[in-house]
Amino acid sequence: MVGVVQTDNIVHRMAMGDKIPWYKKNNLRYLYFMLFPCLMGIEMTSGFDSQIINAVQLVPAWTNYFGHPTGGYKGILASALPLGAVIGLPFIPLLNDNLGRRWCVMFGSITMIIGSLIQGFAVNGAMYIVSRLIIGFGLPYAIVAGSSLIGELAYPKERAILTSLFNAAYFVGAIVASAATYGTQQIPSDWSWRVPSLLQMSPSLLQVALVMFLPESPRFLISKERYEEAFQVLYTYHAEGDADSEFAKAEMAEIKTTISIEMEHSKKSWLDMLSTPGNRRRVIVGSLLGIMSQLSGNVVISYYLGDILNLIGFTDPNFQAKYNIGNQCLGLVCAVSTALLVMKFKRRTMFLTSIFSILFIYVAWTISAAEAIVAGSQAAGKLCLFWIYIYQPAYNIGFNALTYTYLVEIFPYAMRARGISIFQFFGKCAQFFGTNVNPVGLDPVTGIGWKFLIVYCGWIAIEAVLMWWLWPETSNRTLEELAFLFEDESRANAATEAVEKEIHHDVKHHEEANGSETNSKDLV
Repeated sequence: MVGVVQTDNIVHRMAMGDKIPWYKKNNLRYLYFMLFPCLMGIEMTSGFDSQIINAVQLVPAWTNYFGHPTGGYKGILASALPLGAVIGLPFIPLLNDNLGRRWCVMFGSITMIIGSLIQGFAVNGAMYIVSRLIIGFGLPYAIVAGSSLIGELAYPKERAILTSLFNAAYFVGAIVASAATYGTQQIPSDWSWRVPSLLQMSPSLLQVALVMFLPESPRFLISKERYEEAFQVLYTYHAEGDADSEFAKAEMAEIKTTISIEMEHSKKSWLDMLSTPGNRRRVIVGSLLGIMSQLSGNVVISYYLGDILNLIGFTDPNFQAKYNIGNQCLGLVCAVSTALLVMKFKRRTMFLTSIFSILFIYVAWTISAAEAIVAGSQAAGKLCLFWIYIYQPAYNIGFNALTYTYLVEIFPYAMRARGISIFQFFGKCAQFFGTNVNPVGLDPVTGIGWKFLIVYCGWIAIEAVLMWWLWPETSNRTLEELAFLFEDESRANAATEAVEKEIHHDVKHHEEANGSETNSKDLV
């Protein structure tokens, strides 16, 4: 944990000292309520997709229509989406950093609508795969821009909670997909899987309709030297329309100075991501977080729960569907609960608690699965059901609650779009790998069945060690303070000095104005 810069941040202290809750501030309340349909719903598409593939495999009409897919064919039907995401990722910063966060969300959402329509009306496996490639291409545009915009618009006091809730929306999509598929599987036709496939575009329709009602990121506006517009956003939502607010002026000074310093030391290129030791560490942490978020055993449950339940003897499709819906509902409760508690604990504490809990659960699950399958123990089989459920709070404590909060914090503005794109690249590659390898490994005939869980136990142990050594602490600081987390302390101090100068200038100006007013009264 060496090499992490610590500074005394004035803006953070001012925000934390604000005793008025957000729901009593009209402008801020409007902003937060608009964030939910405009941006929070983006991750609903990810959750919807994981459960569409999970749930439709339990629908006879889907398996019949696509020829009872198994092995590699079954894998590519699921993994086409992350493959599409990987193809689109290199171009995201061009749109996000040049046209702005909102237009990037708009582009991604329109692309996903097109993909969902093709998916719902697919006439063969190839068309279905192409539709999922298109959805996957658009999804990271919306995720990268949406997560950045939430972090950059939020009042510092609530920023961590809001970016944590962004990922919690995953389970809303997952629940809707699970419930919709469970309800439509009774339809005696192909519409039993086409209807939920078309419903996947619902969050994107909301984003297209409403995202332009949100303000643009003040940090994006400052990077384009549109200072008046940026300051207007800050004082409108962070100071309830008070253009003379000391906090808004201090925040403006900090952001402006920090971005100026960033731009001096940044070429805003992909090679710049590896140009300094600090940047290389950011890339390593972001890349590993992408891999860990998909290869910590969650893809097994999200995409192939049916295969897991079949292995331990729970083969009734009706039971599997109900169990899956219950699992997603538990996930939503855990995700929202941990997001609301994110300000109470340090980031490293939450991440490490999560990964060591996951390791314990996977070891216990593997032992129970062995007893259920090899020894034929029904009690062990039921215990497996418990371990799968208890996995949800363990995963949510770290990966769901903190992923985008942490990414927005470790990558400064000039690197943020590329940094989150790198996270998405490694995450989608890991998801592509997992969705193709998992069905093969879990197959009791052509694979190794329950023994495949042992592989995950070993990998999760490696993840725990890497996280212990590499993850820095980022809590209780503003984004501008975190911009120089691994850099020379002088850069961080420059931003602090700019804020102090702005505050002292305002105080002096205020005193002079009061003095003038007093003198005028004396003369009268």
